[in-house]
Amino acid sequence: MKILRFAAVGVAAALALTACSSGDDNKPADSAKPSASASASESAAAPEAATIKLWLNGTDTPDALREYLKTTFEAQNPGSKLVIEQQDWNGLVPRLQTALSSEDQTPDLVEVGNTQSATFTYAGAFSDLTDIFPELGGDKLLPGFVEAGTADGKVMAVPYYSGARAVFYNKDMFTAAGVEVPTTLADFTKVAQKLNTDKVSGFWFPGQDWYNGATWIYTNGGNLAVQDGDQWKGALSSPESITGLKQVQELFKTATHAPADSDSNEPWVPFNQGKAAMFSAPTWARWSIDLPKCNEGVAADDKSAKAQAKRVKQQACNEEHTGVFPMPGLDSSKVATAFAGGSNLGIPAKSKHQELAKNLLRIIFSADFQNQLGKNGLIPGNTEYATSMGDDVYAKAAIAAALGAKLTPAAENWATVEGDRILEDFFQKLATGADVTKSAADADKLISDTLNK
Repeated sequence: MKILRFAAVGVAAALALTACSSGDDNKPADSAKPSASASASESAAAPEAATIKLWLNGTDTPDALREYLKTTFEAQNPGSKLVIEQQDWNGLVPRLQTALSSEDQTPDLVEVGNTQSATFTYAGAFSDLTDIFPELGGDKLLPGFVEAGTADGKVMAVPYYSGARAVFYNKDMFTAAGVEVPTTLADFTKVAQKLNTDKVSGFWFPGQDWYNGATWIYTNGGNLAVQDGDQWKGALSSPESITGLKQVQELFKTATHAPADSDSNEPWVPFNQGKAAMFSAPTWARWSIDLPKCNEGVAADDKSAKAQAKRVKQQACNEEHTGVFPMPGLDSSKVATAFAGGSNLGIPAKSKHQELAKNLLRIIFSADFQNQLGKNGLIPGNTEYATSMGDDVYAKAAIAAALGAKLTPAAENWATVEGDRILEDFFQKLATGADVTKSAADADKLISDTLNK
């Protein structure tokens, strides 16, 4: 998920301003009925009716919002249909490389990770959106994400949502272990170790989880890669990165039972099963927490008032027994520098339905949809609507984490690093006990070679 050099500053500034001015299927979403504020621009030409395809990745966009997009798009574009296809984040880059190169296979609008945007933007895979950029939000859009989607002064991809990682924890397990919420990064390791038992991971930390592993690198002043003149070089073997990586390896050895050969996908599953006391994920993961003691046994397709009341009760119970906090920093006055995720949206250059795709973008950047993103725990692409996230503990944790967040290096070929799974392989080696310094040097060479191709 791509971010450029000063993206963290951009996100922080936007969130700071909105904070100062503000007062899965279980996610709460507004009604899926379209309203006048979500209507497409009257100035937009009426394109020929067609079926268009939208690729969304993972489950971050809840079903209610997907239904809203379908209903609103089809109401505003008579005779046209919207098909939404869900893609897995794993292996997304090669799938996009194949699909975007073919008029017959390409979708009409795609979600792409912010760390992947520059690669596709510079490759000419997306259409120019500069003409509708002001209409979609202009300067109010997350600036780092806009920069990631801009090439040669042209806006080719626009921000969908952002999110920074916070730590979820089982309050009952904390009480039983006699531990409190940690206030420093070192304290976090100690708490995770105390919570760790033969059957329960103190912290769910899969071996390939570089998204969370980057927190220790960034917080200690390291980086994944740095630019040296017109060349890029891996930075995992810098002294600062090594310090963080040794802390990561200590957690792998002493505080988790997560498999070394698995990634960060759905960390709430072992948490829900009582196999983990803590996990780290974007704060929208709150809607995926389903503790057995709280489950009301409501069928997913039961839309009755009684079922909805049970869901509300179930969610309240889950949140009563679950806490959340931003990962603490090196001292108690700061939060850790966590990895900030999120994604951009682009219209493939080879799409045959450019105007319909632009109409869909107009709906996505309407006040209705942007506010729904915020209410579902996602930092909206338009910072004007960040206040829709609310002011509960989850929103506060998200904003605190985002203010200290950092993204991946601003390298044109960074998507290839991700596509080749260099970081997954590297962190898996650490999880299996490999020498930190040698493994980091080996990974740096791979990263350097890949970025400078």
